[in-house]
Amino acid sequence: MADHPFHVVETARFTITYILGLDDDPLTVENTDALVETPDGTRWSATLLTHREIARVMDRWATTGECADGSYFQVKDLVIVREPGVDSMTRALVDIFEEYGMDTEVLPRFRD
Repeated sequence: MADHPFHVVETARFTITYILGLDDDPLTVENTDALVETPDGTRWSATLLTHREIARVMDRWATTGECADGSYFQVKDLVIVREPGVDSMTRALVDIFEEYGMDTEVLPRFRD
């Protein structure tokens, strides 16, 4: 369990700040938001979820009526990961920036 909502991971090119719930464990978290920031202050947002978490949320929405009774799931900055945990999520984010470069528009960039 997290002592505070932020879990920071330093990579070779940027810092990732994961925003965890108080009951989230960085080893097993399946749904979290993150802020990716380079040393020059450029920032991107990401929402990271596992397949299982997406199914769980859509099943809940089927009973609450959200998103047309759970018939769709839409998040602008979504990154789907196969395995839970911050390590899996970090691997995905590092790969996105390695594949698309630091000028990527794959994830939404914060504008000042």
